[in-house]
Amino acid sequence: MKSEWPGNWAEQISGRACEMCRSERLDEDTYGIRIFSTADVDAVLQRAAIQRGYTLVIWRGRHVVEPFELTEPEAQSYWKATLTVAKALATFYRPLKMNYETLGNSVPHLHTHLLPRFVEDPAPGRPFPLLPQSRDEPPIDPVQLASDAAALRALLG
Repeated sequence: MKSEWPGNWAEQISGRACEMCRSERLDEDTYGIRIFSTADVDAVLQRAAIQRGYTLVIWRGRHVVEPFELTEPEAQSYWKATLTVAKALATFYRPLKMNYETLGNSVPHLHTHLLPRFVEDPAPGRPFPLLPQSRDEPPIDPVQLASDAAALRALLG
């Protein structure tokens, strides 16, 4: 079965139809709770029960699709923030391994999926079976999510 790119792919790539560029940078939205931010980066602990600790680090500067489109100072800022958040996730959740996925195949805007990997895992030794969110995923328990977010915010200062 042959698949095709979305019909508005050119508009997404250009930034004209980019949902991440249009984001209001709220502390909480339908996707999750922001646990860290800088002038150009947000880290959002995901609400969907895909994996505890699953966090998106999102570039919030000008629209870019690929990391190589960043200037040197922008790249330093982005990757420093990504590593800072990853370290906090690893400190708090104590996973066996952290995964970093910078894909952009369904939302072509620079962002990195941080996925802690645990003993109980859907694909030990392989990439995490991450699918685009449909907004139909069951949520993480809201009390647990709020508690995790508060603890991570404290770690991230």
